Amino acid sequence: MDGEAAPTAPLILVAGSANVDFVVRAGRIPRPGETILGGDLGILPGGKGANQAVAAARAGGVTTAMLLAVGEDDLAPMLIASLQQAGVRLHVRRSLRATGAALITVSDDAENAITVAPGANGDLAAEDLPDLTGVAWLVLQLETPIETVEAYATAARRRGVKVMLNAAPARTLPATLLRMVDLLVVNEEELGALVGDRGTITERLSRTGVATSVVTLGGRGACARAAGANLLQPAFPVTPTDTTAAGDTFCGVLAAALADGGDLPDALARAAAAAALATTRAGAQASIPTRDEVDAFLSESPPADAPALNSYCGIADAQ
Repeated sequence: MDGEAAPTAPLILVAGSANVDFVVRAGRIPRPGETILGGDLGILPGGKGANQAVAAARAGGVTTAMLLAVGEDDLAPMLIASLQQAGVRLHVRRSLRATGAALITVSDDAENAITVAPGANGDLAAEDLPDLTGVAWLVLQLETPIETVEAYATAARRRGVKVMLNAAPARTLPATLLRMVDLLVVNEEELGALVGDRGTITERLSRTGVATSVVTLGGRGACARAAGANLLQPAFPVTPTDTTAAGDTFCGVLAAALADGGDLPDALARAAAAAALATTRAGAQASIPTRDEVDAFLSESPPADAPALNSYCGIADAQ
């Protein structure tokens, strides 16, 4: 495996996917069997794991490393360069399979259709996990094999390393994996895949089996349940232009803020601020702000409105 020993151990280790995004904007999503003309092709670094690592390092401002797998092809250097430019330390698994790729069509009304070719991401295995000495948080997603994700979470739990799981893309998960997780982050669709759609948001969060669970709710904000209590984080008002990687930015900054000693309310606020800023810029990793930009935004932005989020999450009914 590629990679040099770091002079000091990272606070956060992200283990997960790295993809090259092939993005075309078009007037609408094509129907089956149809060919339509779109705009120019954009070829950009992406993947949930890589986006979250960039967010933790750049917007979160904490020491971050990433375990990823790439192929021996012309796409891999783009991913590696983007991570290195963000200050992420790398543990690279080389694969004979192609580097992961996502084929994305984005319509004028912001709908998208995405097909992912996992490629090298599917080769990440339990034995690839680097030494966890000094790691405070291990951050995982579901774009790599589920058995590998569970092996990493189990290894972290044995070493006393906290585990954050972004359970995306949406799917059911084994209880054995959820028992290894300290912090679960999902969107509303992913929450439904885990626990069903019965009950309020807060009631559904109480059924995840994870002590601290967070659901992101797009332009509404986020809701968390920790130690039996509910926390609200309304979204910061911005005019979005591109929501790509907003959720990944939220996850990376949430982990960074907690690793940096922040409490959950502070971490949620920083994550929401960074995600809001990311929606005002185009692209995935290119849209992620710096820590200084997040600090300035927090100091200048008025508190977001909470009552609507309170009602949507069913806080009044749950407490």
